[in-house]
Amino acid sequence: MKSNDQAQFGLPHIREIAPYVGGKPISEVARQFNLDESKIVKLASNENPLGMPKSAQDAMLAAAAELGRYPDSNGFDLKGAIAKKYQVPFEWITLGNGSNDILELTARAVATDADEVVFSKHAFAVYPLATQAVGAKAVEVRATADYGHDLNAMLQAITPQTKLIFVANPNNPTGSFLPGSEIEAFIQKVPSHIVVVIDEAYNEFLRPEQQYNALAWVKTYPNVIVSRSFSKAYGLAGLRIGYGIAQAELTDLLNRIRQPFNVNSLAQAAAIAALADEAFLKESYEVNRQGYEQLTVAFKEMGLTFLPSSGNFVLVKVGDDDQAGARINLELLKRGVIVRPVGNYGLPQWLRISIGLQTENAAFIAALKEILKK
Repeated sequence: MKSNDQAQFGLPHIREIAPYVGGKPISEVARQFNLDESKIVKLASNENPLGMPKSAQDAMLAAAAELGRYPDSNGFDLKGAIAKKYQVPFEWITLGNGSNDILELTARAVATDADEVVFSKHAFAVYPLATQAVGAKAVEVRATADYGHDLNAMLQAITPQTKLIFVANPNNPTGSFLPGSEIEAFIQKVPSHIVVVIDEAYNEFLRPEQQYNALAWVKTYPNVIVSRSFSKAYGLAGLRIGYGIAQAELTDLLNRIRQPFNVNSLAQAAAIAALADEAFLKESYEVNRQGYEQLTVAFKEMGLTFLPSSGNFVLVKVGDDDQAGARINLELLKRGVIVRPVGNYGLPQWLRISIGLQTENAAFIAALKEILKK
């Protein structure tokens, strides 16, 4: 076989995918810049700075005794806990290996290479990846002037080929928020054969006055699926656990193509415990609001532009040239601070900063001030 024959393996649209790149691990930065791991601050991946709740740790350790057996493929206990908490039918729940899994399962279930998938510019990078993986045409709709979703423009982008629409609320990486009334008005105008994903990975960080009930839309509209995650507010990012809620017909489609054991036993046990841990969730919310205030006050003092955020991160502009984000990011890495450059989102002048503990935020602020002075 000729060596260049390998370039012909696989489908063209698969070969053209640029793989998702996550935030740099602490160990990698330590090796690269010869730094002490214990002194590195990671504010790159929108993780919960409190870590995993003690309740989830205890549940996970108890479940470890049964790791010689396969996990419950149907996730009976976790689905039951979700169904009870949110008052939805058990049969409407799909468990995922992170909410990312739910997004990809939905794309696989409803779209082909003859179809189109609509999402906003500056929205979560997995939307175009999931679209390209099934060979569908990605229709990226312009964002609003403040980098949010333009729902009217998304409606105008619908064609007879449209099969799926992704709406993130709050949106990653911009932190933009859409009032529930605007989203429901949008759903009402979307043809009923088009599936609408409401991606609520950061829902738990919404302020009380922002809260709305997306699950009520699921009960009314058979084409709506709400996707949520245990990775952020619940502190279980390393366990990869999320879920989707949709009416039975759509849920059945996702479960037909879902891997039979896509959520491991430890993740299921930890998620059940975390879901019931209201005290931890409240603490996570409070730490996030305090950290947001700490970061944004500092940005104002430094004269930096930032976007108001409803998530656990803030997008800040660190320069006027298109190398600014990469340049400042490198200098931060050298000082042991990991954040997220967002040039791949079409925002090369900006950095996304995950909200950390008070000491972590302070370390980032001090490093950024030092860099900008130079």
